[in-house]
Amino acid sequence: MFVDINGNPLNVEVLGNGEETIIAHHGAPGLGSLTEPKASFGRLADAYRVVVFDARGSGKSGQNGPFTHEQWAADVEGLREWLGAERIVIAGGSYGGFIAMEYAARHPDRVSAVVLRDTSADNANQELATRNAAASSRVRIDPAKLERIMSGTVRDDADLKDCWREILPLYDHDYDPAKVEQRVAATPYHYLTHNYAFAVNQPNYDIKHLLPGITAPVLVTVGRHDWITPVECSETIARLIPQAELRVFEKSGHSPQVEEAELWEATVRDFLDKVRERR
Repeated sequence: MFVDINGNPLNVEVLGNGEETIIAHHGAPGLGSLTEPKASFGRLADAYRVVVFDARGSGKSGQNGPFTHEQWAADVEGLREWLGAERIVIAGGSYGGFIAMEYAARHPDRVSAVVLRDTSADNANQELATRNAAASSRVRIDPAKLERIMSGTVRDDADLKDCWREILPLYDHDYDPAKVEQRVAATPYHYLTHNYAFAVNQPNYDIKHLLPGITAPVLVTVGRHDWITPVECSETIARLIPQAELRVFEKSGHSPQVEEAELWEATVRDFLDKVRERR
């Protein structure tokens, strides 16, 4: 369904009818969509009301700017109000984790728990990711394409697709060229959103000072072999948030929710069950 949130139509899906609500934010602005959080958090719809959506500027949602962290966090708050949920579990993977953390810091009274996956609290991951890409023994990455996608200077949707194809082999623990091509074909491309996120938002991104103010319990999950938001990024988050616990998935790259799906789901369920018990 399409819901008007802050003057922009968002493509929203509501899964399950549990008393507690999870709002899950996808990553990769301009490339991501509700498909990923639907596949991972949708599995919790037997016990929760799970809400997934295409963020402003991504997927099938409206393309009205601005594509700022402030606006994306405000859209989460708009969704919460539309749902009529007093408090929510906010979840986010990769870039979606940026927004989940910012939302939790801005609206602590509206958050009962936070679930993060393969994310970072500042832009230090950019340099780490560039080094990891250059050192990869799996594939040889074209430095010009890597620079364009990481700096937000892709030329158009076709160029974004080409650059995305270039770096996708780095993401998974086990490389499968056929799966890479499937992901390339299934991705919705919005280069203006991507460019704004990486050329404007990312250079100044640093919310480490906000993390001690997150009062809700937080689960931080990360794949041991994540190239773009390496484990040290999650260690920083877990160190700075008072009620954070870190879980590292040893046989995963950037997507433990896919590569170690059963273990990841069990870890999230156990965390949320404990949060419920402590109330």
